[in-house]
Amino acid sequence: MGYFVTGATGFIGRYLVSNLLKRKGSVHVLVRKDSQKKLEAIGRKMGWDMKRIVVVHGDMTTARCGVTPAQLRALSGKVKHFFHLAAIYDLSASAENQRAANVDGTQHALDLAAMLGVGCFHHASSIAAAGLYPGVFREDMFEEAEGLDDPYLRTKHEAEGLVRAEKRIKWRIYRPGMVVGHSQTGEIDKIDGPYYFFTFIKKLREMLPQWMPTLGIEGGRVNIIPVDFVVDAMDHIAHKPKLDGHCFHLTDPEPQRVGEVLNTFARAGHAPEMTMRIDARMFAFVPSSIRGAVTNLPPVRRFIGMLLRDFRIPKEALKYITYPTRFDNRETERALRGSGIAVPRLDDYAWRLWDYWERHLDPDLFVDRTLKGKVRNKVVVITGGSSGIGLSTAQRVAEAGAVTIIVARGEEELFKARDEMKKAGGKIFAYTADLADMADCDRLVEKVLKEHGHVDILINNAGRSIRRSIELSYDRFHDFERTMQLNYFGSLRLIMGFMPTMTHRRKGHIINISSIGVLANSPRFSAYVASKAALDAFSRCAQGELSGKGISFTTINMPLVKTPMIAPTRMYDSVPTLSPEEAADLLVRAIIEKPSRIATRLGIFAALLNAVAPKAYEVVMNTAFELFPDSAAAKGDKKALKGEVQPSSEQIAFAALMRGVHW
Repeated sequence: MGYFVTGATGFIGRYLVSNLLKRKGSVHVLVRKDSQKKLEAIGRKMGWDMKRIVVVHGDMTTARCGVTPAQLRALSGKVKHFFHLAAIYDLSASAENQRAANVDGTQHALDLAAMLGVGCFHHASSIAAAGLYPGVFREDMFEEAEGLDDPYLRTKHEAEGLVRAEKRIKWRIYRPGMVVGHSQTGEIDKIDGPYYFFTFIKKLREMLPQWMPTLGIEGGRVNIIPVDFVVDAMDHIAHKPKLDGHCFHLTDPEPQRVGEVLNTFARAGHAPEMTMRIDARMFAFVPSSIRGAVTNLPPVRRFIGMLLRDFRIPKEALKYITYPTRFDNRETERALRGSGIAVPRLDDYAWRLWDYWERHLDPDLFVDRTLKGKVRNKVVVITGGSSGIGLSTAQRVAEAGAVTIIVARGEEELFKARDEMKKAGGKIFAYTADLADMADCDRLVEKVLKEHGHVDILINNAGRSIRRSIELSYDRFHDFERTMQLNYFGSLRLIMGFMPTMTHRRKGHIINISSIGVLANSPRFSAYVASKAALDAFSRCAQGELSGKGISFTTINMPLVKTPMIAPTRMYDSVPTLSPEEAADLLVRAIIEKPSRIATRLGIFAALLNAVAPKAYEVVMNTAFELFPDSAAAKGDKKALKGEVQPSSEQIAFAALMRGVHW
């Protein structure tokens, strides 16, 4: 008994070939010449007996599938079962490609099978052949299909129609449901069907604890079946007599609704379940013309597009949320009776599908998350680059291959840092500038653009901090002016200077080192926090204007870091702080991921508590204010500097509890 299989290198095809090899006879597989190595690799992985595999070179898109006359003569009369599985199962593929593969390819396969005089042509159709039929679709139904505007649905329907019209050879048709991975191993070869929503579920898991109830969607029933059921059922039915001319729904007789399916995979991925689900069909009362007009509004279209890109969901997949068709499969049940072949419960094997996806197919696995991949040969400007956070960051990006430009006011320390990094082989450039001087900022911008052409990443790290209570600042208005001058106006001047070339090139990244104090509203830092808050606000406004032009803004609400800037406050020697190297890790993350904000959990919690219970938060802040007095430096008491008392255990405990917050 001989077999012929098209699409043997496809996901369903490779498992079907494995099943056929358990029977007697050779298995002829049609492959393109450039797919020969792929077939051999699949054969080794699947454990095929390659001596029983007969390779037939050809192409589904050409007449007779590209099989030569000599091959036709050699195969004639040797094939009893011809399995046609080759097709495009990609919702986002072009209409032309889908027609060439699904419709023209099926006609070529029928012509080849007729020339070979096969016993039966087994056509792997799909439940897509029913289109979007509203109701129960039986196995003997075909012409009743509706909603065939989509190229995938239409081409699968037309391809099946060609088989039904065939008079030269006998045929059987199989309509699998939405095929997922193997129920025993979880293996799948690509992201499709319910897998499109796995990234969304994973993001939910990252953002929320598993026990938290969430709001979700409900929709139609989706028919999900594992690949092993499909091939076992197809193999069994193909060898059962007196079933020619029949169609078989390889479907789940008890399909779940969309919301139930998503919750099943949420449990498998340890993500929060959608406890309350809104039925998407409730919006059907809105006229389609109005729905179309709203969804085509530029801001709505762009917002939806952004969400779909972030969650990696193709727009074409959304129509299946309200899938209206149920499938009667009594012919299949009758044919499988007594075989022991049945659709397993999704709950029993969903964890295997999730585990395989997370280990092998999660798109995040293939994202270049190395710093080198993001900055190699890119121009990175770092202000305050001669020491502390700036120097640690410069060393990291220089090592990763960036054209690293460090900026600082002090020439000696700056050039020393440059020379040391050059010894390590980095592309380092150093420019002195007083960023509190707007003319000096303009000079720096002009020089950098003249010598390097553009800036890819600007890191506004240089800053000034003043820890002094408001009562000690009545006659020190210049503290507010000079802090704002450097922290806000200096950074803003550089942003405005480098931005024109960024927008022209439609790419650029601005990273602003802000403070956890902006979120926590730290007492005694009114000048510093106000200057950083101004830069935060500018960045939020600018991001709304410039994100469409490829410009990203990241604000890092940096916790307390042990740098020369905090040295005058002796108390900080005894409280938890980040090292410059740990702070640089946050900057590396900002460069790689380009988030809008990076903040510690404590910083976010402080902002949330202040928003929810401002009076209670005010008490906490006032307690901290009273607990941590002004330093001798803030009081201008030079004599007290040497004899400044060590922090009390109460102060240390409070600082440890509020780790990273400036007091």
